Amino acid sequence: MTINSKLPNLPESIFTTMSGLANEHNAINLSQGFPNFKTSTVLQNLVSKAMLEGHNQYAHMRGDLELRTVIAQKIKTLYQSTYNPENEITITAGATEALFNAITCFIHKNDEVIIFKPAFDSYEPVVKLSGGVPVFIQLHYPNYKVNWQEVASKITSKTKMIILNTPLNPTGTLFEDQDMLALQNLIKNTNIIVLSDEVYEHMTFDGNIHQSACKYPILKAQSFVIASFGKTFHNTGWKIGYCAAPKPLMDEFVKVHEFNVYSINTPYQKAFATFIKDSNNYNYLPTFYQNKRDLFLNGIKDAKFSYIPSKGTYFQLLKYDNITQENDVDFAKRLVIEFKIATIPISVFNVNHLDEKVLRFCFAKTDETIIKATEILCKIQ
Repeated sequence: MTINSKLPNLPESIFTTMSGLANEHNAINLSQGFPNFKTSTVLQNLVSKAMLEGHNQYAHMRGDLELRTVIAQKIKTLYQSTYNPENEITITAGATEALFNAITCFIHKNDEVIIFKPAFDSYEPVVKLSGGVPVFIQLHYPNYKVNWQEVASKITSKTKMIILNTPLNPTGTLFEDQDMLALQNLIKNTNIIVLSDEVYEHMTFDGNIHQSACKYPILKAQSFVIASFGKTFHNTGWKIGYCAAPKPLMDEFVKVHEFNVYSINTPYQKAFATFIKDSNNYNYLPTFYQNKRDLFLNGIKDAKFSYIPSKGTYFQLLKYDNITQENDVDFAKRLVIEFKIATIPISVFNVNHLDEKVLRFCFAKTDETIIKATEILCKIQ
């Protein structure tokens, strides 16, 4: 049988590679972005309670209405923006499903999609699966600032979507107010859709504020806003997120969602509907993760790496050009084998694997793990 692959040149994910090496060499795994501490016991008990109360059958295709209503209130409180929970919010199988739906419901053959690099690695393959053409804007270490004139120059009659991620994984940087205003100005009076990946919305540091696309009226009217309970509540394996968008966009989104997964885990939705009514269950996160970032950075103050403190996400970039000029993929693999610590090389997310000698470290770990990791990093010469 001859197989005509839609993604013929897709390499193994760097996350699979580095986590595999970490397991093989019994290394501290700061590569893949998941916490190694427990989710809330209260939340777990709420899941069990929902199961025992019989909430074990299909949920509504768009998601449990109580949960959607709570999410709408949360968005209104945080961003002073209003969505109708009946038809403008959908619960999804993690942010990944939401990204897939938003891209595939609108991107046709030869449509162009602008992606800022370095970028989360799921965007590009989904664009290609839909027949679209990725158009890249390469951002650069250390600040990864967007040149909006360059973005304007890449917009053509074929441009259908712009994908942004703020706070940005893997860089730990933020799109600021002036960035969102510049983007809003670019898409005004166009049919360009914005896909705003905001899964790290609650992880901003040093007084920085998350600028959601829904805060900007013209931008909101043309945007999908995507969020993740897994990232927010330390349970990435539960794979629950949501998407908010104006009704005309959401009407198309649910056409894909319905025939992709149809509905999402019912007892977990019931649990989240109760849990997120208390804003204390997420408002503590900026301080919680900033403390972990600072513990990590204080631990490596005498190491040979250089850095700018992460402004958001739970990732910190370190530049290693004072140590070696090795390719970042090779260096990352050597760190696992020789020093028993796993990281993510940034070049895999860049255009043409641009290598700026930068690695990504996940600090969503116990303090004990962070301290052990920093002790190792201080020994690397």
